[in-house]
Amino acid sequence: MLIWAQRLADRKGHGTLGFVIAGILIVILDQASKWLAVQHLQLGQSVALPGHLFYLTLVYNPGAAFGIFAHATPFLIALTLGVLAAVWVYRDEIACQSTLLKLGLTLSLAGAVGNLIDRIRLGYVIDFIDVRIWPVFNVADCGIVGGVILLFWLLIAEGKGKT
Repeated sequence: MLIWAQRLADRKGHGTLGFVIAGILIVILDQASKWLAVQHLQLGQSVALPGHLFYLTLVYNPGAAFGIFAHATPFLIALTLGVLAAVWVYRDEIACQSTLLKLGLTLSLAGAVGNLIDRIRLGYVIDFIDVRIWPVFNVADCGIVGGVILLFWLLIAEGKGKT
């Protein structure tokens, strides 16, 4: 995997290795945190963390965000693989983009891969971070949302620069 990452980084010398490593670390953190949640929580169990702002609540999500596309696992797997394939096809163009754009893509793709692993392995996504005013989520979801927000912000900023 690191040899592949280094080849990708060496392509046109765009310093992609750091983003590949960051993405891999996010996926590892996501999978490790899900493993810990499954090992230490019962399904549906909720444990308050100090301050009662965050809870750990183990749920299995058969859909995407907010439960949309529930039980459409094959569709969600195909969609994720399609996005990954598109990024691979356009990797040279992406490598020439701004650091913030590459960071947004890294966060989003790493999160997508973390949840893809669950969908392929289990048929559902493990969620466990609970803030009570939002559906239960996981580390991968944080990456996806953070990356999409960054990409959306860049899109708006670029649009304002053209007017």
